[in-house]
This record gives sequence, C-alpha cells and structure tokens, in this order.
Amino acid sequence: MERYELLRKISTFPLVSAGLAQDILAGNFISAFKGEGIEFNEVRRYESGDDVHSIDWNVSARFGTPFVKLYREERELSAAIVLDCSASMRSSAGAGFFRGEELIRPCDQGILAAALLAFSAEKAGQRVCGVFFDHTITRLFPLHRGRAHILAIINAAMNQCGGGLSERPAAGLRQGKKKQTVKETESALGSNLGAALSGLKQVLKKRSLVVVISDFLCIKWEQELAELARQHDVIALRIMSPLDSKIPGNGLLRLEDRETGLRMHINAGSESFRQAWSRWHEERALLWESICRHSGASSLTLSTTDDAVAVLKHFFGGRRRREGGLR
Repeated sequence: MERYELLRKISTFPLVSAGLAQDILAGNFISAFKGEGIEFNEVRRYESGDDVHSIDWNVSARFGTPFVKLYREERELSAAIVLDCSASMRSSAGAGFFRGEELIRPCDQGILAAALLAFSAEKAGQRVCGVFFDHTITRLFPLHRGRAHILAIINAAMNQCGGGLSERPAAGLRQGKKKQTVKETESALGSNLGAALSGLKQVLKKRSLVVVISDFLCIKWEQELAELARQHDVIALRIMSPLDSKIPGNGLLRLEDRETGLRMHINAGSESFRQAWSRWHEERALLWESICRHSGASSLTLSTTDDAVAVLKHFFGGRRRREGGLR
C-alpha cells in the first residue's frame, strides 16, 4: 500500500475512534480490571456488615476504635502497542496475487490496527506506549497521552516498516532478482518477539491493556507472553495474508524466507504440495491459538484483506458484551 493511502486511511481514525473508544478501551477496562485497578481513597469508622479484612489496624489502634480502608476503582490506566516490523511483516508476498484483493503488506495492516487502537486510547483519555521490534527492539515510546504523542508513534511505525509498499521491493514469492538495501539486510535477522515482550514488562508498572501485533513467525516468545498476561490484559493480534491458506497460480515458483534468506523452488501446480501448504498453515494457526489460550492472552486474527476497523470493533464490542454479562 502506498504511503499516502496509509495516511489517508489513518486520517479518518480520529473520527472513527470516537465511536469505538468505549468498546475498544474504556468499557473493556471497566470489566477487565474490576477489583484489580483500585487505589486507596480514605478510611472511615467500621460499620456493621463491613469486611473485617478491610480493617486498618494501625489507624484503629491509634484511635482506639475500628476503622476500615476504602478504595476506589482506578481510572488512570494505560495501553501498550507492540508492533512487529521484521522482514516477514514487510514482505509483499501474496499481495495482489488474488483477484479483487487490495495490495497491502502485513505490516501495513498492522500499522492501521495500531493507529486505530492508539487513537481510541487517546479518545478514552488513556496513556499509550509503543514498542517496535525486528531482531531487537528498534523503538520504544514511553507511556504518555496526547495527540502529538499518538502521531509520533504512528509516524515512527511507518518509518520502521518502510512507510508503504512502493518504498520496499516485493519479496517472498519472487520471479526475478531484487536488489536488497543495507537496511533490509541488517533487519532480516529474524523476529525477537520475546525480547520485545520482556522489555515492555519493565516499562509497565501498572496493569494495562497490551496488544501484540505480529505474524508470530518466530520462536521463543511463549514464556514471555504468559508472564506478561499474568500481570496485564494481553491481546495477541495475528496478521495473516491469503498466502497463508493457499498457493496462487501454477508452474514453478521461487520462495524466499525474508528472515533467513533461505530460498527454494516449488511446483505450485502440485496438488499434494498445495494441500501440505494449507495444512501446515492451519496447524500453525491452531497451535498459536492454543498457546495464547494457555498463556491467558486473548487471540484475534486479522487478514490483510480485512477491514481493520470492522474486525476490531466486532472483537472489542463482543468482549465488552460478554464481560458486561458477567458483572
């Protein structure tokens, strides 16, 4: 997707987020942090029916009569966005191979999702932090609020991911030689999601909403996700492309792993290979969902052909209705 097209879509999000902030963040926080996001308010004399566990023994001893602590639900909550900017996310493999689908890379869809979440957090009055990574953490924005902060995060995300399809050569399914830039070569060393999650854990001191946006084509992140989910409300947002379900076309195709540089030729017309390809991606998706479920993180898949606004609105709206019914 062209950079100006990304900016055109993102420019509408401040208006869209006005109707989504309650579902995406505010309402979600009220239910997700019930009994967790609380802070001390005051003490008062003990009354019949009060929980004895709330008695403040120090104050009670000082005044010679029982006093209890009162708490209030904490509204000063925050949101964190973790965005994968690795080579596999920047690949345009599969984009445009299927008729009627928009030419968009996984990282472009990730930027759109991140921008919508950031604007919604700002609309809800929340502080936002951003973490971008490839083989290491490349940018970290500390918790802050305000439109200027949100715009800085979005601009950095576009710069980290190449800013648009026209500024980055297509890769993945390749039919001819492409010249790689030095920056591409340096960043094509893998995806260190585990390091990004560990780094974020050091930044967030209070329970927060964490959205991890990645294709999850990496290893050694499961433990870090589980540790983060024990302290925060974590949502794993997996970006996929149509290529993850089927191989387009026929004949001989050359595939290249953008993370390792490994290349191989395959016969796209082979029915057995096409079935094996689809089966592997399906099993990987099921394994990812299982890891998220066991770690305590929520999972959501967003295709590069999806409307990010519609998918996120449906997901967070559903969470709010489910959680609201449990109250």
